[in-house]
Amino acid sequence: MTAISGSAAAVTGAASGIGRALALEMAARGCDLALGDRDEAGLQQLAAEVAKVGTRKVSMHRVDVGVPAEIQAFAQAAIAAHPGLNIVINNAGVALLGAFSEVDQTQMEWLFNINFWGVVHGTRAFLPHLSTRHEAHIVNLSSIFGIVAPPGQTAYCAAKFAVRGFSESLRHELAMTNSKVKLSVVHPGGVLTNIVRNSRTGSGITDNARHAESIDRFDAVAKTTPPAAAQRIIRGIENDEPRILIGNDARFMDLLQRFRPATYWKVLAKRIGKRDAQKK
Repeated sequence: MTAISGSAAAVTGAASGIGRALALEMAARGCDLALGDRDEAGLQQLAAEVAKVGTRKVSMHRVDVGVPAEIQAFAQAAIAAHPGLNIVINNAGVALLGAFSEVDQTQMEWLFNINFWGVVHGTRAFLPHLSTRHEAHIVNLSSIFGIVAPPGQTAYCAAKFAVRGFSESLRHELAMTNSKVKLSVVHPGGVLTNIVRNSRTGSGITDNARHAESIDRFDAVAKTTPPAAAQRIIRGIENDEPRILIGNDARFMDLLQRFRPATYWKVLAKRIGKRDAQKK
């Protein structure tokens, strides 16, 4: 069990969404923080908010998790600022709108560099230090789209499934070696963040309305707030939960996929069709 109070945590993607909510909630619980994001203005705003909540020590770090050298530099700076660092949350992520035929290879690689390789490089950069701690925890953000795979999300699903596979395999390796490092993989359902608003659009998409439609559809189903998601993740850390599902929608889709692994999308497509029809 990794207690939040008295710990020190590194969080990527901390300037907004779930990362921001995690920073505020962990600060309120007495956790030192190394907060990383490429949005320096957002980090500064967060620093002011964290100061009001109150914690022992906070450091801010500009980092693009799509660049391995920057992740390594972030790890070194975070550990130097917080020698007792024992929690790492690989949270940073992006979205890409478009079917496989609408997304080019460069765009897919951009997303993978952040959503998958950012998690792998972040884990590799911090793991040697975490292994020296009396207790330590890695949290890797996947998605419910790392369990089910809707059409139009080939790049995102591929990366999030990869995060899930990497994290589960590494967790088993750590257990086999009696490592003190625990690992949780997180599968959020719809969380009210700006990830869809900030998403890039596939190069093959010519309909300018598609992006706005995807935002409306996401807003209609995203029911979980970032603070609620952060509280659920923290509870998972404290209880050493290997898999953390966030939201009733995530729990439903997880169960549906287990019972109908080859045909779950037929059920989900009907539900989506009925919801869209009711909106018209």
